[in-house]
Amino acid sequence: MVAPLEEIEFLVRSKNRVAVLRLVAEGMQTRRDLATATGASQATLGRILEDFTERSWVRREGAGYVATATGVLVADGIGDLVTVFETEAKLRDVIAYLPTAQLSFDLRRLADANVVVPTRTRPSAPLQHVLEAMADADSLRAFSHTLNEQSLSVAHDRVQSGDGTFEAVLSASAIEALAVDDRLWDRLRSLAESEDASIRVRREDIPLAVTITDDAVTVLVRDDDGILRASIHTADRAVHEWAEGTFTSYWESAESFDPTTFER
Repeated sequence: MVAPLEEIEFLVRSKNRVAVLRLVAEGMQTRRDLATATGASQATLGRILEDFTERSWVRREGAGYVATATGVLVADGIGDLVTVFETEAKLRDVIAYLPTAQLSFDLRRLADANVVVPTRTRPSAPLQHVLEAMADADSLRAFSHTLNEQSLSVAHDRVQSGDGTFEAVLSASAIEALAVDDRLWDRLRSLAESEDASIRVRREDIPLAVTITDDAVTVLVRDDDGILRASIHTADRAVHEWAEGTFTSYWESAESFDPTTFER
């Protein structure tokens, strides 16, 4: 019996092998089809198809090649492995700050996510990314331990202009931070008084900063010192369902925002 790790090594040692197996697993492919899709030479394709045939991963059918049941199994497995490493590469620089204990979805759902990190030329890139998403959304929902000035302004302006709705569950500490700044406090109160906005307060901590913009979700990732390290934006269905469910849970356990309880 061939050792599984040896077979994995055989397959991944060549990106053409991976590509050919995944293509054939999707449906019949001729050598011309495979050459067009991969750019591999006919000689290379011949060797790959011969190796796959010996392993009973593919079989010849007329003028083309199709995957066997075990070939499909291997193609699916290597596809999952590729997805895992693509996702890991995206998250590698921010995983130390990501509150994974709170993210009750498979991290592979972030394979297509847009991960934005600060750079020397764009230190505010993560925040700008979420602000852009907010500016284009009809529905804004958030649960967070903080509400920065820019996000508050975007939410306020969209609601006041009649371009969107806003619902948020904020930690008491987030409200208290706004209450000490007269300008921000006035803006928060104005937002809360709008018919198209509703804010609730959670006395317990909220360990996440999540914004739901229509069908997409953005998670702001901060370190222990509160420094913004990244924004993760995705329209994945499972992540959206997680965000909506978490929002509902926080919403039901929170109390209506009463400005007088925070004013001195």
